[in-house]
Amino acid sequence: MNCPECRRAIAGGLAACQTDFEALQGRALSEPSSVAIHRLMVDAYSLQHPERYCLSAKSYAAHLTGMLAAMEHASKPEVLRTLQRWLSSGPALKKPPLPESRGELTIASVLATRERLAMDRAIRAWGESAWAAYAPWHDLARRWAAAAFAARG
Repeated sequence: MNCPECRRAIAGGLAACQTDFEALQGRALSEPSSVAIHRLMVDAYSLQHPERYCLSAKSYAAHLTGMLAAMEHASKPEVLRTLQRWLSSGPALKKPPLPESRGELTIASVLATRERLAMDRAIRAWGESAWAAYAPWHDLARRWAAAAFAARG
């Protein structure tokens, strides 16, 4: 059986994939790393499971621009805060279509790690894979980020 969203092979499908994500979040919190790594993990999973986590244009934009912040702005807190403030202001957004592929790597590559540094590296690689799958929407994410910084004044 496969998860219908990220398409990884897993007995139990989407429900089992969600259970793995919740367990990974618990592991990440019990072995603290950085806020940036945790955010990257959440954005990667969300972009690979958009039917649940990217239902609205706002949630789609939050995860796509969060991934942009991680991939192109070193997860700088001021970038993330500016994006969050802008999204909270209720900008008019149109949700683009979802990509056919959601990335070659899935949460499975992170679950296979045993130590924290390996887990952080695996989360980074997973995020890069998800970001690559959304390549057709990179320019859109950059336009949204530009709008957020322009609105900042």
